[in-house]
Amino acid sequence: MVPASAEPAAQRLKASAPWDAEADDALVCLAVRDETHDVKTFVLAPRTPRLFAYAPGQFLTFSFEIGGETIHRCYTISSSPTRPHTVSFTVKRVAGGPVSNWLHDTLKVGDTVRALGPMGDFTCFQNPARKYLLLSGGSGVTPMMSMARTFHDLGEARDVAFVHSARSPADIVFRGELETMARLDPSFRFHAVCEADSDGEIWNGPKGRLSLDILQAAVPDFREREVFVCGPKPYMDAVKAMLKDAGFDMARHHEESFDFGALPEAEKEAAEQAEQVLDAAPASTVRVFRVEFAKTRRVLECPENETVLDAARKAGIRLPSSCAKGLCGTCKSKVTAGTVSMTHAGGIRQREIDAGMALLCCSKPTSDLVVER
Repeated sequence: MVPASAEPAAQRLKASAPWDAEADDALVCLAVRDETHDVKTFVLAPRTPRLFAYAPGQFLTFSFEIGGETIHRCYTISSSPTRPHTVSFTVKRVAGGPVSNWLHDTLKVGDTVRALGPMGDFTCFQNPARKYLLLSGGSGVTPMMSMARTFHDLGEARDVAFVHSARSPADIVFRGELETMARLDPSFRFHAVCEADSDGEIWNGPKGRLSLDILQAAVPDFREREVFVCGPKPYMDAVKAMLKDAGFDMARHHEESFDFGALPEAEKEAAEQAEQVLDAAPASTVRVFRVEFAKTRRVLECPENETVLDAARKAGIRLPSSCAKGLCGTCKSKVTAGTVSMTHAGGIRQREIDAGMALLCCSKPTSDLVVER
């Protein structure tokens, strides 16, 4: 018999120290699980057993080495903090998506990725309520799954209604687990809405897109609940309009602030804010600096009161970005010459700043710059 002390699982369960990305940002892939035909879950943990602490609904920012380039992406944690020895994120393959396809095709058990976090304020823990309504569309299911798993594991018998919209029955992520949770816990109800049948199943539940009639039938008391919404932007916009029209108290409406692809709306909002600052400042008091992107050899002028990301957008230069708030780390870049004033929200480590890295979404030049992009 192998002594328990020699069993890796037993060693992992002995972990008592919390995971600290500042001290060790490397996470090893322990498992890859197929959720649907185009959705996979990746289970991660540090090489030295550590415990993960986060609020359900939060996300991690990852650094992936793809084709000789470092690419940053934010992914919501789909696992539950009640199971702290590992952390999981779940990804849908996107046609032409460089990261989602790389993850599906390349990342395997034993591989290592780097991560920062957890981050984000989209969580039921910040908005405690007696009754919740979780509304998700497509891959927006992941933060809702973390919340649902947390309440289920804690056995609190919290009144949770979960309504998920999918293209077909074959596209319902976590379907088996959600149906099992609903069977075991009478206070948890799961409803799926499908746009169409799948090849192997005729859908007998609500069909089409989520409507007020469908929501009313599934959750008659939805107006009494704290509502969390996550999914593609058109889905979230439609849900918000539907709830407003239904007289829902929008103070109890919460939606995920990230769209994990390109976020033109977030960039637009940040640019508009920068433009307002520019309009308010006398032209004679604003210094303008030269910003050179070394790899693409593009050059632009950036006022001292405008972020590099906003100036790049105005110049027609597309840079990787997501939150535009200094939170996710997607726009992290090396500044090889010059200095910036940066006010971030946790998306970069001090040691990275010391090494010359900066978040372009919240960095304003204080001199001419050379950026390694």
